[in-house]
Amino acid sequence: MNLARLDLNLVVALRALLEERNVTRAGQRIGLSQPAMSAALARLRRHFDDDLLARVGGHYELTALAQVLLDRTSTAYDVLERLFASQADFDPSRESREFKLVASDYAVAVFGTELARVVHEEAPGIRLRFAQTPPTVVDDTATLLSATDGLFMPHGVISDFPATDLYQDRWVFLVADDHPSVDDRLTRRDLARLPWVTYQRTYDAPAVRQLGMLGIEPRVEVSVDSFQLLPLLVAGTRRIALVQARLASLLAPIAAVRVLEPPYEAVPLQEALWWHPVHTHDAAHIWLRETAARVGRRLAGLPEERAPF
Repeated sequence: MNLARLDLNLVVALRALLEERNVTRAGQRIGLSQPAMSAALARLRRHFDDDLLARVGGHYELTALAQVLLDRTSTAYDVLERLFASQADFDPSRESREFKLVASDYAVAVFGTELARVVHEEAPGIRLRFAQTPPTVVDDTATLLSATDGLFMPHGVISDFPATDLYQDRWVFLVADDHPSVDDRLTRRDLARLPWVTYQRTYDAPAVRQLGMLGIEPRVEVSVDSFQLLPLLVAGTRRIALVQARLASLLAPIAAVRVLEPPYEAVPLQEALWWHPVHTHDAAHIWLRETAARVGRRLAGLPEERAPF
């Protein structure tokens, strides 16, 4: 494939056509006349050797290839948009820009709130948009990172992308205040016999994989996509939950739960900011990473030195 021979404007047209499934509406969306949009569709059909839009009765439907292209086109569009938005210089006090960051509700509560406060003070024109980490993050990390400015994720879940370390945390367990069979200490037998409430894909977390190495198979009774809901699903039940200590210190006072140490030496959690290599030399993104690193060092109680990127 010789990209030099391709008109990248066709990416814009292709996305509009696949999402609108109507030539006229697609043209209106991107500011092209109906004849110009029809010509773009004809060029795309020749390139892919496929109709892309097939008329069924009084409307168009996507062909099988067009269904495949739908997600890929959206990702390609986002990459191109971010690529051409790259800047050589960036003045945070004067710029206006939005950064999209993917994070669990744990990362937003523990780290994102402080990051947002610092950004508000230093860069009033900068907006942060936090999106929930999808369960598929491990399956297609490259696609996710290509469409965002960064991902907050601990080490041990993904790899092979640039990252900067932020802060450390550790794992603790939550049990109900009035748990009928747990005193002041948990045992490994407790972990095997009691029902669990867990955060979505628990097997991706190194801390849960560690349990398997210890011969402990959690008996999951409830799974939820929010760390902050774990205490509420533990309170008043026989369930236990594995949660980050920093989050537990925030939430335990508002739920009828106790925080207990693991009955083994749990692997620590090292939170990091991951990004797609397309952002590495972008001045705005460098500022974002440096700011996140400073906030992370503050959270860890370390001197706020600027890290070289």
